[in-house]
Amino acid sequence: MAKLTLTRTSFDRLPGWRADTHGAALTALGRSCARLRDLPAERPLGPGGTGGTVGHWRAICAALARVAGGGDAAARRFFEAWFVPYLAADNGNAEGLFTGYYEAQLRGAWRAGGPYRVPIYTRPPDLITADLGRFRPQWQGQSVAGRVVDGRLVPFQTRAEIEGGALAGRGLELLWVDSPVDAFFLHIQGSGRVVMADGQVVRLGYAGRNGHAYVAIGRDLVALGAIAAEAVSMQSIRAWLRDHPAEGADLMARNPSYIFFRAMDGDGPIGAQGAVLTPGRSLAVDRRFVPLSVPVWLDTTDPLDRGAPLRRLVVAQDTGSAVEGPVRGDLFWGHGDAAAARAGRMKETGRYYLLLPKNSAP
Repeated sequence: MAKLTLTRTSFDRLPGWRADTHGAALTALGRSCARLRDLPAERPLGPGGTGGTVGHWRAICAALARVAGGGDAAARRFFEAWFVPYLAADNGNAEGLFTGYYEAQLRGAWRAGGPYRVPIYTRPPDLITADLGRFRPQWQGQSVAGRVVDGRLVPFQTRAEIEGGALAGRGLELLWVDSPVDAFFLHIQGSGRVVMADGQVVRLGYAGRNGHAYVAIGRDLVALGAIAAEAVSMQSIRAWLRDHPAEGADLMARNPSYIFFRAMDGDGPIGAQGAVLTPGRSLAVDRRFVPLSVPVWLDTTDPLDRGAPLRRLVVAQDTGSAVEGPVRGDLFWGHGDAAAARAGRMKETGRYYLLLPKNSAP
């Protein structure tokens, strides 16, 4: 059974700690502090209060406001003054998997017609999401989604059922896009920008999911012999799906997970915590183990230069259906071609250290 284990260490033992530009992480942490501001002081952060309580963070966030804009050296001193680093592990195994995601870009229209035939759905009103932690302490951080039929909560429709028309005719179409493959990857990324036929740019954010487990179709492509295991990336999967539209539709339907969206204003996509994500500094984690808001020292390798280390301070601000385990992270890279290149090829082993408040005991 997966279990988060923590080993206390020191900042001078974090690989590459002093070489980072810590001010960028300070910006991300400030966005998390804004989300904590109105929460009750006694509320715990993370399962078992791993990150302390909101009350423990009051002084941290107040100190952050005073040091903001003071430069990287001041930011580094701030983190060293208020936090203690812990090596995270799964039952003592500190090695984990780190991937990347980005804000996808699609082409769309407000009405179906011409090339715009693929609907992007908003959240159905009958979709119910239940926080299981409110029913059993041991289920903290877990949830279930479904719909009520004859007084019973049953699973919501799968991707195959939805794409087969299960939601058609209910007025849930937010807009329409021109590519089923682009729509599929929008679901994987969880947010995106749609360039409309009239020139308007619409930013889409996560509004919910159907509750079914995420299935990585890259594994199926390897099993079929379509792509070599070492060549699997977002780019290679996307190319195969576009070159094999009929087989690709069947393959995408094997992933029963389905995401619903909402139109958003603002500077960037919003993560599970409700904070705007910071490119290169926001990390999606498994909140069953890692509290949102916690700074994390990431120690892995660059997806575009496997010989070069990727070491930086990030902040746990998001989650993802494929992000599971005590040592598992998905790094947000932003939007555009450069972000897509890094996110699509990032599948690196590494480790991370949780920076937990000094004024609380994990």
